[in-house]
Amino acid sequence: MQITVLNFLKELKKNNNREWFEENKKQYNDAREEVISLVEELIGEVARFDEEIGKTEAKKTLFRIYRDTRFSHNKEPYKTNFGANLGKNKAGYYLHIEPGKSFLAGGIYMLEPDKLKELRQEISYNAAAFQKIIDDADFRRYFGGLSETDGKLSRVPAGFEKDDPMAEYLKLKHFVAIRPVPDEELLEKDAARKFAEIYRSLKPLNDFLNVV
Repeated sequence: MQITVLNFLKELKKNNNREWFEENKKQYNDAREEVISLVEELIGEVARFDEEIGKTEAKKTLFRIYRDTRFSHNKEPYKTNFGANLGKNKAGYYLHIEPGKSFLAGGIYMLEPDKLKELRQEISYNAAAFQKIIDDADFRRYFGGLSETDGKLSRVPAGFEKDDPMAEYLKLKHFVAIRPVPDEELLEKDAARKFAEIYRSLKPLNDFLNVV
């Protein structure tokens, strides 16, 4: 990926209005094509160990840059990042590109209440298998564990024993792992290969989460 992508996002953050965006539409399109190119490489690399991802079309993984401001106090019309989700509607691999705030992620976010309960039951019933995934050396090295940033209950949810060995995991509202990516890593020629190796450590977690 070229540094022009990060430069465009920096300028967009300083000029988040429709007039500037329209005047710089070519720069946006060029940046978007750079991201698509990176994602295409990434899909090819990930498909080596997760064949399902190989069926993914790079363009369709990207989120729209236009913000939905209807219910937000922030009325800026554009996102100041590029996001791509490999494996929509289920646990998959996510790439977030934003100057100084880029990251790789995987897992599943914002499940419907009934699906969340089912997943918690799977974790409780198959505690050893789930713990083995979380304790895997590569997973720990890259991600450290599951993220608790976006929400965790203060108590074990209803329907589960308070002393359940997996109690701390059952409190999670989302099952996501996140690894920050410095800007210089995004710009490396073999970034797709390196990112795919990181994603490889997520596959057992995604496979477990996708059972539900």
